[in-house]
Amino acid sequence: MKFIDKPCNEFVEVLSSKAAVPGGGGASALVGAVGMALGAMVGNLTVGKKKYADVEADILDLMDKAAALQAELLRLVDEDAVVFEPLSKAYGIPKDDPTREQVMEDALKLACTVPMDIMRLCARAIELQDEFAKKGSVLALSDAGVGAIFCKAALQGASLNVYINTQSMTDKKYAGSIEAEADAIIGKYCVMADEIFNSVTARLRGG
Repeated sequence: MKFIDKPCNEFVEVLSSKAAVPGGGGASALVGAVGMALGAMVGNLTVGKKKYADVEADILDLMDKAAALQAELLRLVDEDAVVFEPLSKAYGIPKDDPTREQVMEDALKLACTVPMDIMRLCARAIELQDEFAKKGSVLALSDAGVGAIFCKAALQGASLNVYINTQSMTDKKYAGSIEAEADAIIGKYCVMADEIFNSVTARLRGG
């Protein structure tokens, strides 16, 4: 059974165990999917309302994009476990084995791929959350804010799973390029998520 097909309580139980997977990457993907689902919820509570008829087409487009991102993030919950497996095995190679360094390097690079994808998807999700917060029903405004900070947390969580692998790479040029992209995403989209949260908070408190 895929991790994503497990009941919530079973997933959390496995996550809390000493099993190598799922870990922080898969958990981040799940949190991102939940955050995006909250954005879609805002959309569903907006369409069909006369008050928002002028933005309904925009909301429907946002909902289609949100559904695609949510599905992809859920897929990455299990994919993260797949790409981590070679690295988990590489750590068990004896240190005097001449193949260990190259096997480890390849595994580290592979293990970075899904967390980077999670970061890219969460960046796009935060952009959608901004639109949901601005155009969606005020009755679901808090959900847009929660969705934004969930996607931010998922983005930050995935970044740590990138950095823990790049710092062990011997190919520093490759590691640097990955870190530069991750840094840029963090720098732009954490700020955007905070702005959404602060805007939502101000509106909810009458500011």
